[in-house]
Amino acid sequence: MATDGSDPIPPHKTFDTILVLDFGSQYSHLITRRLRELNVYSEMLPCTQKLSELSWTPKGVILSGGPYSVYWDDAPHVDDAVFELGVPILGICYGLQEIAWHFGKNVLAGEKREYGHAYLKVERHGDGEAGGHVDKLFAGLEDDMEVWMSHGDKLSHLPEDFITVATTTNAPFAGMAHREKKYYGIQFHPEVTHTPKGKIVLKNFAVDICQARTDWTMGKFVDQEIARIRKLVGDKGQVIGAVSGGVDSTVAAKLMQQAIGDRFHAVLVDNGVLRLNEAQQVKETLTAGLGIKLTVIDASERFLGRLKGVTDDPEKKRKIIGNTFIEVFQETAKKIAAEAHKSDKAGGIEWLLQGTLYPDVIESISFKGPSATIKTHHNVGGLPKDMNLKLIEPLRELFKDEVRELGKNLGIPEDLVWRHPFPGPGIAIRILGEVTPEQVRVAREADNIFIEEIRAAGLYRKISQAFAALLPVKAVGVMGDKRVHDQVIALRAVETTDFMTADWYPFDGAFLKKVSRRIVNEVNGVCRVVYDITSKPPGTIEME
Repeated sequence: MATDGSDPIPPHKTFDTILVLDFGSQYSHLITRRLRELNVYSEMLPCTQKLSELSWTPKGVILSGGPYSVYWDDAPHVDDAVFELGVPILGICYGLQEIAWHFGKNVLAGEKREYGHAYLKVERHGDGEAGGHVDKLFAGLEDDMEVWMSHGDKLSHLPEDFITVATTTNAPFAGMAHREKKYYGIQFHPEVTHTPKGKIVLKNFAVDICQARTDWTMGKFVDQEIARIRKLVGDKGQVIGAVSGGVDSTVAAKLMQQAIGDRFHAVLVDNGVLRLNEAQQVKETLTAGLGIKLTVIDASERFLGRLKGVTDDPEKKRKIIGNTFIEVFQETAKKIAAEAHKSDKAGGIEWLLQGTLYPDVIESISFKGPSATIKTHHNVGGLPKDMNLKLIEPLRELFKDEVRELGKNLGIPEDLVWRHPFPGPGIAIRILGEVTPEQVRVAREADNIFIEEIRAAGLYRKISQAFAALLPVKAVGVMGDKRVHDQVIALRAVETTDFMTADWYPFDGAFLKKVSRRIVNEVNGVCRVVYDITSKPPGTIEME
């Protein structure tokens, strides 16, 4: 499988970049998000990343937290070359301990675990300490501040040439700084909202200490990405686009259209597991609403035929859908290419557009040590290795809220920009068990009612993603004075900003009662409705 790995203008060649090295913390991605919110570009890579393999030099490095103890035999450690880059380094939680371990192996298990809110006391040193750089991390902050802790280990003593810059009652070295080099370590997590002034700490590091430019904006990203696409595709190359009507594929399609005009061919594959009336609505939206040239391919029988008999293997479902999706696209690309040649349009179709986002990439990365693959995303995994189209993924570096901002920048209407995400495998991964036409009908109708009621209640924009799922069980019910043994629908709705963590939405009882009553009365074959109150983690947003 080919990718656009030969990217001629990667973001870190244009924007100052802070490199986040991930040790497996559930909060690692939030560091990147907070920096982006400050208009500082940031990329996250595994802690095992070899610096010699990078073609660029970051303005600074942040070492994340992690679930390990640095003194374990199999504990992950950063490449020693990080400390030879000559750029500022900030260690957070495990990252602080990693710095201390590198400079003296002075970390031990704490007598008491510190988890939750704590009060940090900042120690100021003035201009006498290395020109005052040691005080810059907490510049503009109170001497006493509330922070969020999550650690069991702590330093036994400071490494040589480091001084204390913050303490808590349980952590005498809650903050440290090197006397000469711009190396800092903090035991708390500034990236979480539970540390109210944490964003200022990150700003002090990235902007004031690293001197990173705050020029990461969607306006500049559009200009850069259009230039990148044009250089990548060339003057005659053509792109076939994977569109679904969701915000990701719509924004990617509009961006591609602006970059190469009618050499972009948008295609919607009706895989038989779209939402109710989805194919027709998407066609109207993209063609009439946005002027995007769209071909609709009805391949529902092929998809449903291949899903027949797959009952308890969600990964198999995803890979069947992913493989069939590419197969259909390759067939369609050949037809569109033939038509293009007939009309004297030069250049064959070499590229496949996908709306892959940064959280997709993060969740699909697997490396030995801190991280593990949670599930295969249809955009970044489960695709055949011999596919004949090269991937082009213009949104690959963006989080969901950045994509929405980009959509507004491109002039896409608000109702499209704020549309809830819909997975590539569609309702197939919201049907737990075998996917059949009848099960698709039940899940579609229930989902449609749920979304209708959310919109009617004025809650759609408050909720990040909502859907109805069909569980692989039946329950006893009483309908029309008769005993029935019918299916169970699970409703799920979450709030999130980045889709890496999420909390379930607290509907009131009256709303849930209304939705349940409608589904049971209007969806034939359902006798019971439940509401999923699992956050992410430990659950994922989708059921499979």
